[in-house]
Amino acid sequence: QVQLVESGGGLVQTGGSLRLSCAASGRTFGIYNIAWFRQAPGKEREFVAAIPRSVGRTYYADSVKGRFTISRDNAKNTVYLQMNSLKPEDTAVYYCAVTTRWYGSSWSLDPIMDYWGKGTLVTVSS
Repeated sequence: QVQLVESGGGLVQTGGSLRLSCAASGRTFGIYNIAWFRQAPGKEREFVAAIPRSVGRTYYADSVKGRFTISRDNAKNTVYLQMNSLKPEDTAVYYCAVTTRWYGSSWSLDPIMDYWGKGTLVTVSS
């Protein structure tokens, strides 16, 4: 079993930056593909970004391209989401999740994930 714990959420102003972290238990973090999702109040969960277990391209939702960057440090069993130029519409609970599957361009189509974190709240004030 893999345990995921998100951190780094908080309250920021429009245009500000925030870096989210997702720490995983165990020594096999490197076998997983990792993705960030978010759920805004009253809305369905949506895909944000994904990074493969090895060499390969990352994927981002159109709404965050050019502003968010996903990265990982397998030695620290941690994945990050650097969020810049934040907008009020970015307000949501952000979740990290892992899977041994790679969905390529299909990450936005409700992918099956093996483990989920409990989320961290990001609030962007106008």
